[in-house]
Amino acid sequence: MKEHAAKMFKKEVLKVGDNVYVAVGHAASVASMIIGDDGVIIIDTTQSIGSAEGVLESFRKITDKPIKAIIYTHGHRDHISGTSVFTAEGSNPEIIARSNLINPLDDKNLKKVGPYKILQKRTIRQYGIKGLEPHTEKVSMGLGPASINNKGLGKGFVAPTRTFFDDNMEITVSGVKFELYKAPGETNDQLFVWMPEEKILFSGDNFYQTFPNLYAIRGTVYRDFSVWADSLDHMTQFPIEHLVPGHTRPISGPEANQALADYRDAIRYIVEKTAEGMNKGLTPDELVSYVTLPKNLTEKYYLNEFLGTVDWSVRAYFAGTLGWFDGNPTHLFPTVPREKAQRLANMAGGEKVLFENMNKAVSDKEFQWAMELADMLMLLEKYKKEATAVKITALKALADQQRSAIGRNYYLVYAKELAAE
Repeated sequence: MKEHAAKMFKKEVLKVGDNVYVAVGHAASVASMIIGDDGVIIIDTTQSIGSAEGVLESFRKITDKPIKAIIYTHGHRDHISGTSVFTAEGSNPEIIARSNLINPLDDKNLKKVGPYKILQKRTIRQYGIKGLEPHTEKVSMGLGPASINNKGLGKGFVAPTRTFFDDNMEITVSGVKFELYKAPGETNDQLFVWMPEEKILFSGDNFYQTFPNLYAIRGTVYRDFSVWADSLDHMTQFPIEHLVPGHTRPISGPEANQALADYRDAIRYIVEKTAEGMNKGLTPDELVSYVTLPKNLTEKYYLNEFLGTVDWSVRAYFAGTLGWFDGNPTHLFPTVPREKAQRLANMAGGEKVLFENMNKAVSDKEFQWAMELADMLMLLEKYKKEATAVKITALKALADQQRSAIGRNYYLVYAKELAAE
């Protein structure tokens, strides 16, 4: 994982084609600059004012032409929150997005009906935003470097001045032709940018060089897998010479189109194989063993599970299509956790026996089982302190085994939260 992060998120500005530059490693996402006749166009503006300042400083070493337009690929905070830095130069750029652009920080429905505070807390855990040492504990964000400038995090958003509702929109800015296409996937407001003369495609967050985050463990509404795959299929119809993801490095040559096709095929395989298992009556816990990607996809580096995972995706597809109930009537009104823990302890021969089994699981390096037993003992008070210590040990051990950066971050931040209680 460390080697992947060091290579993928090296801080630099890459030249893609004759007039296109991509800033990687400066922020959680990438930001791009296209140089036109009398100005430049920016695609995405990073997650913070501080990161955007660093990006603009790097871009200004290349050209001092005024910014004529800014394009948002979608409304996730890490793509729209540095815009005020780019507008501050006074060139009054046009800001372009789809008409359904949603800035999550201003999502009134989320704040009204959703568990907004716990969502924020889980976001901090997922990305290791607080409490983890960069490059040692926190190896990366999965889709961005371990250490980024979060000064003014989420503070620099500027609303679009021009939007489109239809499937696509063609524009010319400073002599450069762009085609913008509706592309729902990771978000419903997603678009991709095609530069027909340069044959460069900007995919937004529907593609990045890691297994897709079909489900975000911070918590998210269902991301329609089939729609996402259809948007990727649309991208494969273009004669791409350079592919610029919303995160990670650009891909050039024939591999660019192949990567999009493989990404599409991986998502469609998850859908087909999970549905097949569901029709056999398999529960989510059974499906994660039933659904494994074929070798021709798992061997592709851009489908390594450094961000999303197949297991999480399978569970998300089940929940997104059938809901939380796995079909077993035993689970319609399950025994509450505290009572269940006590009953199991009694069956085992008492809380002490449960405690001894937990410690044995740690000694045997069965850390997942140790953590599950620890959860029960933490509910039963008598061994709560010891069980909490075991859970912290198990979390750290599982973090070291976890390939997904956000999974690792979540384990480690949660362990620190338990230690601080």
